[in-house]
Amino acid sequence: MAYRVGIVGTGGIARAHGNACKQIEEADLVAIYDVSVEQLEKFGEEFGVKARYVNLDQMLDKEALDIIAICTWGCFHAEVGIQVCDSGKVKAVLCEKPLTQTASEAEAFVNAGKENGVVVAEAFKFRHHPMHLKAKEMIETGSIGDLLNVRSTFCTNAGRPLEMRTPESNWRFNRAKGGGSIYDLACYNIHHARFVFGEEPVRVFASQELGIEADDAASIALVFSQGRTAQISVGFNSFSSQYAEISGSAGMLRLDTVWNNENRGVSIEHRSGDGVEVIEFEPCFQFALQLQHLCECLRDGTAHRIPGEHSIGQMKVLDAVKRSMEAGGAVDL
Repeated sequence: MAYRVGIVGTGGIARAHGNACKQIEEADLVAIYDVSVEQLEKFGEEFGVKARYVNLDQMLDKEALDIIAICTWGCFHAEVGIQVCDSGKVKAVLCEKPLTQTASEAEAFVNAGKENGVVVAEAFKFRHHPMHLKAKEMIETGSIGDLLNVRSTFCTNAGRPLEMRTPESNWRFNRAKGGGSIYDLACYNIHHARFVFGEEPVRVFASQELGIEADDAASIALVFSQGRTAQISVGFNSFSSQYAEISGSAGMLRLDTVWNNENRGVSIEHRSGDGVEVIEFEPCFQFALQLQHLCECLRDGTAHRIPGEHSIGQMKVLDAVKRSMEAGGAVDL
């Protein structure tokens, strides 16, 4: 039996979720919602979805959905997520990152899921990639000795000048819509560092480079127990870069093309006293792996890799990063 999926918001990222439904047997995309009739028609024709709604409650009432994928601007995630959970009409909500705009919103969203028996899952696609699962296993089995620090980047500019990065052109540069480099980019690096260390940071320091109205770039330091750190660099203004280096007392792991690597082969470079070992991974579509994991959780009753509490913790760190950027000082958590 395939789970019935509905998508809320039919912008760019929704196409990745639509393609995920096409690629796995466990899910069928059967309904879509958007405030724009034009967007609905365009998306519906592209993916062959006939059930198109401009009223979310109507879609929830009529379509007997199992899973809702929230693909709206970030500023609407909490509002829509709570509405879906409180409807009592679905089994799970897969919400694009970041889950919300603040930790208090995240708590309200996750609690709405608990109260209504709905799985709330944050859509960090990379957490389901075999490369990241293998890297975590290698860390836990001592392949690099004692874990010491993480360095990572997520920079996406290929030469676009500032005047092309306007609030009107893309939500990423629009503060009111949930844009900014920390919400679109650094959320990956922060989640990754917390995943690698298996704990929450105790202190945050961040500096920002402002764009037209939102943070265009950020440099972030997260301090974990025993003085271990994660050093993060993200930005819309610097040349494309996305890698992670995980260092230990006896070795290091380097992961390149670490976040956006759809349908491309990737590798882990394991450096140690014994030399360099390269572990190759076949191309995969992370969105499909993400949706498949959620379906398996529903089918088997198993815990999701990203529990709601982890997403609340993520937003607490992002709140602290925002405060640090604006105040120019370190923030304790």
